[in-house]
Amino acid sequence: TNGADVAVTGTTAAPASAMLAALRALPGVVDAVPLMHRMAYVGSDLQDIFGIDAVHIGQVTTVADAYFANHDAKGTLALLQRTPDGVLVAEETVKDFQLKLGDELNLRLQNTADHQYRTVRFHFIGTVREFPTAPKDSFLVANAAYLASQTGSNSAEVTLLRTSGNIEAVGRAARALADKVSGMNVTTLGETQSIISSSLTAVDLRQLTQLELGFSVLLIAAIAGIVLGLNLAERQRSFAILVALGAKASQVGAFLWSEGLFIVATGTLLGTATGFAIAKTLVAILAGAFDPPPEALVVPWLYLGVTAVTALACATLAILLMRRLAARPDLEALRSR
Repeated sequence: TNGADVAVTGTTAAPASAMLAALRALPGVVDAVPLMHRMAYVGSDLQDIFGIDAVHIGQVTTVADAYFANHDAKGTLALLQRTPDGVLVAEETVKDFQLKLGDELNLRLQNTADHQYRTVRFHFIGTVREFPTAPKDSFLVANAAYLASQTGSNSAEVTLLRTSGNIEAVGRAARALADKVSGMNVTTLGETQSIISSSLTAVDLRQLTQLELGFSVLLIAAIAGIVLGLNLAERQRSFAILVALGAKASQVGAFLWSEGLFIVATGTLLGTATGFAIAKTLVAILAGAFDPPPEALVVPWLYLGVTAVTALACATLAILLMRRLAARPDLEALRSR
């Protein structure tokens, strides 16, 4: 992922943080926060390790709850801030090494003075699934200040920018600065989206969703009105007998209203429960197709309200029609078996 509206990426020798003040001064830049991107050996496996300022990282990028196994981004970042040698580890690595919270991790990091990898002690404080600019496979997230003290350099290879609106204009201005430094690269959120879209068949599902929801409203109207009306019509003989025996119109109406309300209420509860269960299952199955995966279900309250009102209106019309028919004894219905 791009990580922010605009990402400026350099190297350890030519870090993007060297231009931090100039980047912050660009027109349209709301804030700029440096991000360390180093490499660390976890056993024999070389992984990306990101050094962040847990307090300010949220000012330039979205740190979603879904990024972490405990679904608590705010709490996880606060814990990282309170634990100088804390490290967040990717799920794959946690499973491979069977890590438990509080375990000590000895990672090998390159020291900038002699370029040798030295063992640095960390403590495992949480599991991370996604993170801005991080790869899809295994990676680590730690405190930038601790990485700087252990590697002998506080240089940040990446600087993330949040803009006030015109991302591409800020990207061009940042690129004009970056072109003066060898090895510096600038990417924008729009460019990243274009790269992703070029390899996928992009489909706007909004219109399709509206069509589907509209059809479902009509279907519910038919079920609530026509089906309920037919169900009551099948018992027209019973209503005729009640009227012939002296039942008042209010008594017949009470029977019709109570049955109609029971059918509509039961159908609403069962339909809502089934819909939520299916939606939750689909979200769980398709979680891997989204980056980041959704944190929670989005409830379309307007659609549900329109659906409920439509169902009640159609059911009411069906009941009123049956009440009108039942008010007059049907001799043919009384003769039928």
